[in-house]
Amino acid sequence: MKKATAIAHPIQGLAKYHGMRDPELRLPYHDSISVCTAPSHTRTTAVFESDRSGDLYRVDGEELSGRGRERVESVVDRVRELAETDTRVRLESENSFRSNVGFGSSSSGFAAAAMALCAAAELDVSLPAISTIARRGSSSAARAVTGAFSHLHTGLNDEDCRSERIETPLEDELRIVAGLVPSYKETEQAHEEATESHMFQARMAHMHGQIAELRDALREGDFDRTFDLAERDSLSLAATTMTGPAAWVYWQPETLAVFNRVRELRDNGVPVYYSTDTGASVYVNTTEEYAERVEHEIAGTGIETHVWEVGGPARTVDDHLF
Repeated sequence: MKKATAIAHPIQGLAKYHGMRDPELRLPYHDSISVCTAPSHTRTTAVFESDRSGDLYRVDGEELSGRGRERVESVVDRVRELAETDTRVRLESENSFRSNVGFGSSSSGFAAAAMALCAAAELDVSLPAISTIARRGSSSAARAVTGAFSHLHTGLNDEDCRSERIETPLEDELRIVAGLVPSYKETEQAHEEATESHMFQARMAHMHGQIAELRDALREGDFDRTFDLAERDSLSLAATTMTGPAAWVYWQPETLAVFNRVRELRDNGVPVYYSTDTGASVYVNTTEEYAERVEHEIAGTGIETHVWEVGGPARTVDDHLF
């Protein structure tokens, strides 16, 4: 075994999953599709140390405890099982972007962890297989492993519930203006209570057709159809979370201001669509040609912006954190 470091990019959900039929294995109720965003990334270094008495997990310099530690442990334990070892692990991780604001830090975090751990354990496994390991920490992380535009299939086991990359001409064309609205959100609780919303079954009823439609739009490289579907899925997800027991309302006034600005731009012929996950921050999807204009308009609402491109799959690198 050796020290290994991996980088993974966070995801923007396009057809987002909501709710888990198995919270331990994090098996979602339905398929999901996302796109990775770069250069935002998580870098993680892992090593198995025979002289260590207990596991050590640090993220952005802070040692994990509680539920955060348990989720990392589920990924580590799966790798130990596959490597047939009980050796303790040291794992440290750093994010290049703000976490817990709706920009998918858990997806890149668990994807980078799974990739680094598999490399450190010297396991010869494919990216789709690694996606099943990352999924134990976060279902979204499965798609961050395979990268770019990826599809996580639902299922009751690791052979079925794994991620695959979707080839599409949109990889080079897409630009994502990330609008930061810093507002804390609690994604895990929202997943736990998903089925208690009266909107959940309505969402389930249209997801199969929406996944097929989105895959077709991506294959054809149809920008407008792809991101119109993503925008509408954001509204569907919000309807489900807002009508659950906790009545989660993630959006802030700044979020709605971005929505309105996007609609104004689109009415003036700009190919642009908004998208949100479970958070107040907004992804504004446009093309390379219009990225500068769109960023200027979104920044004009008074929020911090970044322009991102499509990120590739998780990968190992030589620049270790320790």
